[in-house]
Amino acid sequence: MSLLINSIASWLLKKRIHQMELFLKYPNEVQEELLHSLLKAAEQTEIGKNYDFSSIKNYKTFAERVPVSTYEELEPLIEKTRKGEQNVFWNTPIKWFAKSSGTTNAKSKFIPVSSEALENCHYKASKDLLCLYLNNNEDSQLFTGKSLRLGGSKQLYENNNTFFGDLSAILIDNMPVWAEFSSTPCNKVSLMGDWETKLPAIINETINENVTSLAGVPSWMLVLLNKTLETKGKENLLEIWPNAEVYFHGGVNFEPYREQYKKLFPKESFKYYEIYNASEGFFAIQDQNNSNELLLMLDYGIFYEFIPMDTFGTANQKVIPLSEVELFKNYALVITTNSGLWRYMIGDTIRFTSLNPYRIMVTGRTKHHINVFGEELMVENTDKAIAKTCSELNCEVIDYTVAPIFMEGKAKGAHEWIVEFKSYPDSIANFAKCLDNNLQQLNSDYEAKRHNNMTLNPLTINVARSGLFYDWLKENDKLGGQHKVPRLSNDRKYLDELLKLQLITI
Repeated sequence: MSLLINSIASWLLKKRIHQMELFLKYPNEVQEELLHSLLKAAEQTEIGKNYDFSSIKNYKTFAERVPVSTYEELEPLIEKTRKGEQNVFWNTPIKWFAKSSGTTNAKSKFIPVSSEALENCHYKASKDLLCLYLNNNEDSQLFTGKSLRLGGSKQLYENNNTFFGDLSAILIDNMPVWAEFSSTPCNKVSLMGDWETKLPAIINETINENVTSLAGVPSWMLVLLNKTLETKGKENLLEIWPNAEVYFHGGVNFEPYREQYKKLFPKESFKYYEIYNASEGFFAIQDQNNSNELLLMLDYGIFYEFIPMDTFGTANQKVIPLSEVELFKNYALVITTNSGLWRYMIGDTIRFTSLNPYRIMVTGRTKHHINVFGEELMVENTDKAIAKTCSELNCEVIDYTVAPIFMEGKAKGAHEWIVEFKSYPDSIANFAKCLDNNLQQLNSDYEAKRHNNMTLNPLTINVARSGLFYDWLKENDKLGGQHKVPRLSNDRKYLDELLKLQLITI
């Protein structure tokens, strides 16, 4: 019976390939038509009347009339809807709000999630992910077992007839029946609020299931998987789940974790598929085996614009549509969505690796880079450098964060790291030197500032005690789910907090 279900599910999902061919062949036309449909839908909303959406006939007018916005600028309209007022920025009722504090602010954001976004973006993307994977792997037995999903750790809370919680909790609470039957753990366990109670509950429920796939943020999934091995006393996870064939991951760069996962799933044919989604929408999916490029999905009710990072935040900042992007340049992402986010800066940076079709890589956050000394260091650079250094020195890193050492008097600046190791290099001094060299190879601006110690002195490494980053996340109520450690910062807030906690035994 399971083989029959697998065959039927595969056949149904792969029918979507023909629909994808439309935006693959006519990407800019699909995006232009989408913009017009979003404007038409919201004509009679408060924001639609304010900017006279009904008279906007082309992208140029849209870009001239509607300003690019941050969450703080949209918050008054969002708060009105949270209090029960509708037809403010979207024409259908907004019932759900994805609570997201991100890694930059303690203050919570409440991202609107419409019924259209649930069905035509998030759930559609989940099916497309499976569709693309199955299309590339004809012999897959994915649906003969279950998918181990690791979602957010917060309950849903009702407020003024609207609901808020982690996006993953909203998705699980509204998911179609077929998705629940093919997933583990059950909804009750998935929605448990306390991470430290939830972890053993997930293990207890999934350890005897036939898990064929896994989905979740790499850092937290790693905690779960290592604990599962410890519970069962096994060497690797294929001894527990022999039919596991793929891990669907997103949320943080996978490269620093890749080698650890290869040890957990020591099978050459085991696949890794990356996704790019957020509370605001689902944007891109890996569409090729063994690739780190993501296909930008253009028919999910999201209209895309881009700000070149070399003009970002300056008087010369410019915003361009998809048709004007260039290869290998860093862009800040701007989205207009079928949940009523209009020209919203999501805070992520991406670069295009292909223009036909449009494929991207996520390079970091607009607020998560270091450019104190003109070095323009991105998270993509540090993640790759960490992965390369670990490979060269045969060590493993759990987490890290980096901050500047500011110039004082005639003293030059530097970068200060705090790194938690799973397995240590033979020499921390050698690790620091190797890491510094790899960063210079990956980033020419950093290399220029490091040349002959012209502006930057060599980086320094603090070795974190075991569990430091976990304790920091716990202290900041960020355990589990979508929460992650901020990698880079232009100030010392996070690093100083961690150094202070370093001295405390929890």
